[in-house]
Amino acid sequence: MALPQAMTERRRRFPLAEMRDIRQAGDRTRLALLAIALLVAGSIFSMLVSVTTGASDASIVDVIANIAGSETALSARDRIIIFDIRLPRTILGFLIGASLAVSGTVMQGLFRNPLADPGLVGVSSGASFGAVAMIVLGGGLAAPFEAPLGIYALPAAAFGGGLATTLLLYRIATRHGQTSVATMLLAGIALGALALALTGLLIYMANDQQLRDLTFWSMGSLAGATWTKIAAAGPIVLLSFTALPFMARGLNAITLGEAAAFHMGVPVQRLKNVAIVGVAAATGASVAVSGGIGFVGIVVPHILRMAIGPDHRFLLPAAALLGGSLLIFADVLARTLVAPAELPIGIITAAVGGPFFLWILLKQRSRLAL
Repeated sequence: MALPQAMTERRRRFPLAEMRDIRQAGDRTRLALLAIALLVAGSIFSMLVSVTTGASDASIVDVIANIAGSETALSARDRIIIFDIRLPRTILGFLIGASLAVSGTVMQGLFRNPLADPGLVGVSSGASFGAVAMIVLGGGLAAPFEAPLGIYALPAAAFGGGLATTLLLYRIATRHGQTSVATMLLAGIALGALALALTGLLIYMANDQQLRDLTFWSMGSLAGATWTKIAAAGPIVLLSFTALPFMARGLNAITLGEAAAFHMGVPVQRLKNVAIVGVAAATGASVAVSGGIGFVGIVVPHILRMAIGPDHRFLLPAAALLGGSLLIFADVLARTLVAPAELPIGIITAAVGGPFFLWILLKQRSRLAL
């Protein structure tokens, strides 16, 4: 009698749960579109706040009027501050935040776990090693590579370091088509430590001027943002973003497993190749111009999954918008909390992202068997 009663109870409970899941899934599409529209508005607002926050007393209305063509809205001094200092910093911050958030979203979808992030699994450390190698050795061993690449030498070096780390990490963590979360995290820690050790060796070889630049750069900062840096990193990041619309369906399918995705017609190996190269390129370009900025790639995807669900068609563009906006606000805090001095932006993101990551780890540890 106990078994039929249990089966009856299961029939009574599961259809209700299934109907609720279906109803919620149907509602999430409209919610996701609304969230993306709000994030677009929030991104514009964050940019306006960024370009009007600081020593200059230019207001948002004055900046908008000047952009619209009014020459009298801003003084010559304010125009220099806004368009030569703050605007490049704001645009670069948005691009970096978007690239880090999207890279984290793609890695979490590709590895099918919530703990993957370029900063946590060593990809950012590998990219940092490539960038530091170009800075320290640019006048010596790396000169043959630096001369033909010009302003793209630093992003290219960071891309190479990030790509090598990502490929090695994927090779170690994947066996028989299955990616081990525990192996990935441990291998990422080991690869990150190795990259940091090599980076430390290069820093030991650096001169005084290089040491001053590297010390502040290693903590993450947008202080040196210029239109030249945007010209160097921007095309690489934007080129990586062009693959996003084609990856969303594959990342949705791969959450069911690589075998299931293959039978659904998804070119799994090509998807993995594009995802790995895209993440390495976006992360490498970001690290090259801003240094190490952690936790954006793990915080943003989790916030959005809780809000709009796991559908990558909406998750990827929403991550780009939210990641860019959050990094802009973090940069505003970094240059106003201790004004006239400036905090490295990596300190702000780590102070917020560290506790959030611990919360995720505690929440997921029973499922991940960690």
